[in-house]
Amino acid sequence: MLRRFPPSPLVRRRPPGFHRDPFLAMETMSQQKFTSFVDQTWESSIVPQLVDYIRIPNKSPAFDKGWAEAGHMDRAVDLIADWCKAQPIDGLQVEVHRLPGRTPLIYMEVPGDGDDCVLLYGHLDKQPEMVGWFEGLGPWEPVRKGDKLYGRGGADDGYAAFASLTAIRALKEAGGKHARCVVIIEACEESGSYDLPFYIDALKDKIGTPSLVICLDSGCGNYDQLWCTTSLRGLAGGDVRIEVLTEGVHSGDASGIVPSSFRVLRELLGRLEDSSTGRILPKEFHMPIPAQRQRQAKVAGKVLGESLWRRFPWSPGMKPMAKELAELVLNRTWRPFVEIIGMDGVPATSAAGNVLRPFTTAKLSLRIPPTAEPKACVAHLKKVLTDKPPYGAKVTFSAEKASSGWNAPELASWLELAAERASQAHFGKGCVYMGEGGTIPFMGMLGEKFPAAQFFITGVLGPQSNAHGPNEFLHVPMGKRLTCCVAQILAEHLVRERTAAAPARAKKVARIGKKKPVKAAAKGKKRGR
Repeated sequence: MLRRFPPSPLVRRRPPGFHRDPFLAMETMSQQKFTSFVDQTWESSIVPQLVDYIRIPNKSPAFDKGWAEAGHMDRAVDLIADWCKAQPIDGLQVEVHRLPGRTPLIYMEVPGDGDDCVLLYGHLDKQPEMVGWFEGLGPWEPVRKGDKLYGRGGADDGYAAFASLTAIRALKEAGGKHARCVVIIEACEESGSYDLPFYIDALKDKIGTPSLVICLDSGCGNYDQLWCTTSLRGLAGGDVRIEVLTEGVHSGDASGIVPSSFRVLRELLGRLEDSSTGRILPKEFHMPIPAQRQRQAKVAGKVLGESLWRRFPWSPGMKPMAKELAELVLNRTWRPFVEIIGMDGVPATSAAGNVLRPFTTAKLSLRIPPTAEPKACVAHLKKVLTDKPPYGAKVTFSAEKASSGWNAPELASWLELAAERASQAHFGKGCVYMGEGGTIPFMGMLGEKFPAAQFFITGVLGPQSNAHGPNEFLHVPMGKRLTCCVAQILAEHLVRERTAAAPARAKKVARIGKKKPVKAAAKGKKRGR
């Protein structure tokens, strides 16, 4: 049973000019009523829907090959689409598209002022269960504990559809205006968004050319302010298999004669990674880090402090990989690192016998810099691992993932100002900019299709929220405040040309109003001569 709590004090400090700006248009509803409306919508409608959504095990196709037959994805789509259709927003269109052999997609459109367009994005497919959930918690069993709603997919990224429409509705209820809004909710993101390009092409005439893309599938460094994601790492990965025998044999008989397949794997990984530091060795996996991103990393490190690394569930005595906070930010957002995320050929300890195993297979996940070319990285990864294997072992590499990273275009001044105003209005602190270590394949694709668009990438995946792992939770107050911020950014997007022109007008007025200094009369001279 859900426990309700009083509305959060969303407004602590208002930025100068929030109400006085004639172009922002929260005219018929006070800001306190505006935030209360969002708060009540979340508590009475969104959270109950998320509770039902979390119960659906709609794992992404990469983790459930029989997803179409299971029907879980259709259940999740119907739950979200039905809620969206019921929203009292004038002109709202909600459509479910199903291309043959592909995951479904929810397309929504809300008419607005002018010919411009804003694209809002989220996804509804989920990561697999994982092990290690706390007692009383589970991936498909929603539990509300204070501000946190536990369960798979609530934060990544089930809330996005609900928050997008609520932001639009709240803005309208407040008397505000916005451009035409298109909301896309896909069902393949956790598998690499391989279905999404086909839908973007099929719906290109309906979508148009957005000048602003808002993505609600990213992270936040804390729950105290608005965060804008400036970059995303890419991903290169696959399975490396080392074969030394055709069948397992007695380890007492073969060890010392037949090399261990695991030791061969270790030697191959040594070509890729410095085992003492974790640094990726081949230069082909590294890219220059822009100076602006380095400056932003210093700011983010200063804002977060030691919470940057203390937020993880460390084993006792563990330490982070670097002392400098800015270096940790850059490690996480711009530098390549590898992890073994799965293995075959290694039995559980309870079933292990004294056998020299015939093979070892490791699934590698290599995070690559935002500007690296993923296919080239996969090709070089294969070369590094398979070229001249030790002892003549049979080494094969099966590429699985080649996902592009993304580096944001320069932020327009109006959007930077809008984000700062929104963060100050609804959090009482300024907006912070930082890259994310994860991958959202959709962003690179949209960056190519809409090169002139501005991008505002944000989300609710903050400290301990643990997306992709056990004990995932949605921080509900963060979701509420983020919804308010999205509404305000939509309002300022519509009037961005006037907003950008305001400083210029102010300077012109200042010049006009400035009196020319009167030259003092020369010493000894009399007036009238």
